[in-house]
Amino acid sequence: MTADPTRHENGVDRSMLAGNEDDPVSDAAARDIENFFADDGTRGEDLHGFDGVDAGIVHYIIRLSQRIWEEGGIGLLYTHYGNNMLLHTTEGTTYGRDAVTASIQLALAAYPDRRLSGDDVVWAQHGDSYQTSHRTTHAGSNLGWSQYGPPTGKKVDRRTVAHSVVHSNMIIEQWVAGDELAVVRDLGFDEFVLARQVGAADAQTRAGPVAIAMGEVPRLRGQLAPVEIEEKLQGMPPAEHLVRSMFQQVWNERRLDRITAYYSPAAVIKTSTDRTLNGPVAVRHHILDWLAGFSDLAISVEHMMSNERSSGSVVATRWRIDGTHDGPGRWGDPTGRRVTLLGLSHQLVVEAMIAAEWTVFDEFALLKQIHAPDWALHSPFGSGQESEEKSERAGADE
Repeated sequence: MTADPTRHENGVDRSMLAGNEDDPVSDAAARDIENFFADDGTRGEDLHGFDGVDAGIVHYIIRLSQRIWEEGGIGLLYTHYGNNMLLHTTEGTTYGRDAVTASIQLALAAYPDRRLSGDDVVWAQHGDSYQTSHRTTHAGSNLGWSQYGPPTGKKVDRRTVAHSVVHSNMIIEQWVAGDELAVVRDLGFDEFVLARQVGAADAQTRAGPVAIAMGEVPRLRGQLAPVEIEEKLQGMPPAEHLVRSMFQQVWNERRLDRITAYYSPAAVIKTSTDRTLNGPVAVRHHILDWLAGFSDLAISVEHMMSNERSSGSVVATRWRIDGTHDGPGRWGDPTGRRVTLLGLSHQLVVEAMIAAEWTVFDEFALLKQIHAPDWALHSPFGSGQESEEKSERAGADE
């Protein structure tokens, strides 16, 4: 797996992300993977309990992805993923590596020529454990059966970010967001029809596309104004505080007039389904689209970490949207459905401004929450009789 050092992504020169040879973290996305093998026994970090061949945590993540996805080493999951690991996506939490194994096997059967480009890795160390945020681009041809049906022969591109907790050579917890709607469109499907069909099918094999959320969206409490962001937490890097404040003030407090205080005039933002936003005005329009479709939308920041680079800081942010689909927009006519959406972002902060951003979320999972038939959604208080009736309802719905 290689990445082109001359590659420009979204109008941002690679030199903004790839620094010098003394900075293996920022240099990772612009070097051949062979350069990271620790043949001389040296390491970038002291990886206690890890394989001796890994040059550092960045190399561990990039190399493991290559071995599993491109070389077909699916069995490495037994030595590199915990048997009781937790996998979190927009569609819920899966327990155990067997589910991960099944998912990878299905993906490789559908796209056997799949290739990965490691775009960046942001990481943090906590004792003998690490957290990593790995941003990749997947490219391949639909040459086998997928969850959407028989092979189409069409080429697809999919951007993904995986946030992993790694301990002693094992990934023990992971949050993943992939740009699945880009795949659906590349394959030529009607996304709304497919969302309804797949949402209904999900209900036959598991509890449904998502549990119905209960209660008030946690942005406002008792009709009070949003709580203002507190002062920078002790020890929090300035770049992380900047991004954290942006989410709170711009999104939750609806201070769109402050966008220019956070994004540089030439900022380039790549978000899901191949949308590129250029500058603060485009960011404002993008946020207004979300607020029009989900008037009570709230973003909660679940985790942040950052690495210093030669050109600035790259902040990895894991966040979640909650809201009610009560307005018009690209997701269709309002349905009144409560939705939740997991998202992962990398923000490049240069001179106290966001110069570039890469955001990934599963917009097709969002469409399934909105357009799946009512019987396919489940309540945490649902009855057994409810599930027994699903098959009959599925037939009637068709």
